[in-house]
Amino acid sequence: MGFLAPWFLAGLAGLALPVYLHLLRRHRTTPLPFSSLMFLERRTQSSIKHRRLRYLLLLAARLLLLLLLVLAFASPFMNRSVNATAGAPLLMIVIDNSFSMREGARLEEAKRQALALIGARSAGQRAQVVGLAAQLHLLTQPVQDPGELRAAVSSIRPSDAQASFAELARALRSMTPASPAPVELHLFSDFQKTALPASFAEMEMPAHVRLIPHPLAPKTVPNWAVQTVDAPVVMWDPKKARVQVTVAGFGTPEAQRSVSLVAGGKLVASKSVLVPPSGRAAVEFASLDVPYGLNRCEIRIDSADTLPQDDRFLFAVERADPRRVLFIHEPRDSRSSFYFGSALGSAGEAAFQLEVAPSDRAGNLDPSRFAFVVLADVASVPSPFAEQLAKYVRAGGSVLISLGSYASRSQRVPIFEQPIRDSRYFARTASRFQIVGEADPAHPSLRRAASWTGVKFYQAAVVEPGPARVIVKLADQTPLLLEKQIGEGRALLLTSGLDNLTNDFPLHPVFVPFIEQTAYYLSGLEERAGSVPVNTFLQLRSARELSVSVELIDPDGKRPLTLRESASLPAYQAAREGFFEIRRANGRHELIAVNADRRESDLTPIPEESLALWKNTGGGVRQAGSAKQETKPYVLWWYVMLAALLAAAAESLLAGRYLGVEQEA
Repeated sequence: MGFLAPWFLAGLAGLALPVYLHLLRRHRTTPLPFSSLMFLERRTQSSIKHRRLRYLLLLAARLLLLLLLVLAFASPFMNRSVNATAGAPLLMIVIDNSFSMREGARLEEAKRQALALIGARSAGQRAQVVGLAAQLHLLTQPVQDPGELRAAVSSIRPSDAQASFAELARALRSMTPASPAPVELHLFSDFQKTALPASFAEMEMPAHVRLIPHPLAPKTVPNWAVQTVDAPVVMWDPKKARVQVTVAGFGTPEAQRSVSLVAGGKLVASKSVLVPPSGRAAVEFASLDVPYGLNRCEIRIDSADTLPQDDRFLFAVERADPRRVLFIHEPRDSRSSFYFGSALGSAGEAAFQLEVAPSDRAGNLDPSRFAFVVLADVASVPSPFAEQLAKYVRAGGSVLISLGSYASRSQRVPIFEQPIRDSRYFARTASRFQIVGEADPAHPSLRRAASWTGVKFYQAAVVEPGPARVIVKLADQTPLLLEKQIGEGRALLLTSGLDNLTNDFPLHPVFVPFIEQTAYYLSGLEERAGSVPVNTFLQLRSARELSVSVELIDPDGKRPLTLRESASLPAYQAAREGFFEIRRANGRHELIAVNADRRESDLTPIPEESLALWKNTGGGVRQAGSAKQETKPYVLWWYVMLAALLAAAAESLLAGRYLGVEQEA
């Protein structure tokens, strides 16, 4: 017995009030007529005998009422012993519906065993059905209705995602309440080895969960698959297009496989390849002749195994004309265009067509007709072209600016609009040149050209960065490569020249990948992908297209986005295989192929010792007879208030009775 609010017991002092009131009640006598008081002796009558408690039953009722009210506000309670794990454990039925469960009849067998488990559970035991792939999907709440549970199991369909046992353990840990009830988890899966995380600790089950595995594939099943396809996203010359294919075997013997290239539903080419035992073989198609526009292509093999879904690999190719690039140079500079054009032309594919013009003849050129513009050591351009170029960049265009011997003499960088503080001639110093000190390899221009070792810079302009991002710095901290967002477009600034006078950069092999990657970045081609794995987020709009509405079409030809999502959603998660088409209001369209993760093609199961170790990470479900005893408070507030109500009714009846007698008297 105890009190949750013992300070309210101080109200017991109020019990003295009814006693005090009952003692103060005055004694009354009835006056009698008498002839004369002259012969009576004067005396004082004592009133002590009248100071006694009256109406004792009424007093007791009032004292009891006050006592019960004080006790009620003090919240009395009693400790009771209860079982911590009373009742049967929750039956959690988890069915793996990842891509590998498509092999043979694995998923159907898992559903059959799950339905049998539902029918065999004890009466009144709660159960919950869950689907497992890359994420955990709760198909029901903990319920007792067998019809609802069977319907949830029957509704499970195979997915294209990869299984993740770490995600299962993480989700269970996140759902664990403060006082968890025991859970008996039955996992129906093929227990692929590739579903294991890098660290076994990530699979540790909570202490209240008992894992009961139901393996569906105790042995490795041989399987061939198209593992990777390397194909151009945008193709300009069909004769230069190369499609490289890797065919892999998992637990397979040596076999001859036929590899076919299909475009638009038509067979383009076919080759035969010998795949070694549990090995890989490469195939290359030297050309890809497809019509202009977006094309749906795929690679197929004749594996004849029990998992035919990975015998094909989807990829998208767009055939287009080369992107036009406008190169504006100083009339006295002929070296910059030569080196830039040579580097752009020596790239893997003829993706760009360079148009060269001196700065004094650029007045009639329209920048909007080009993928991007290069200002190579230009001191000044005609005003009409400068205005059009600034408008072009603010609207989403791109420009590459280099500051050589001529442009570095200006006070401000054109378009970039940052002041030029100085022009440093390192050839006049003792060191004779400067080298690169810091570089950001994450920038797209440096993705394949991050190492500028050995490049010597003899001259560089000192530009105040301001809001621009510094990508490369020289050893003396002079900014060498900067990027600035201008409106919806971007400007890239090289504070040295593109010739071989201010530096020897064009004479180094790293110059070619730098120019190529910069061209792809400024033209927007580097943001595209021809194929991605399932559950990849497809970018619906770039940083320059925040206000552009998007129309997304899924593999079934449906539009999964609402009107509101089409106007604001930045990305969409592709949860299934197939072709997704993105149509934008600005005319830029994309076709992206989504394929299942080829790690799901390796059907090797988890070793038995690893499965046994995982099974023992969780806790066991306690038997009902050995349930842990816990003490919990049982609040008596309602019972005390009910007694107080009865006491108030008794007090009212007694008070009415006594007052009525006095009035009659």
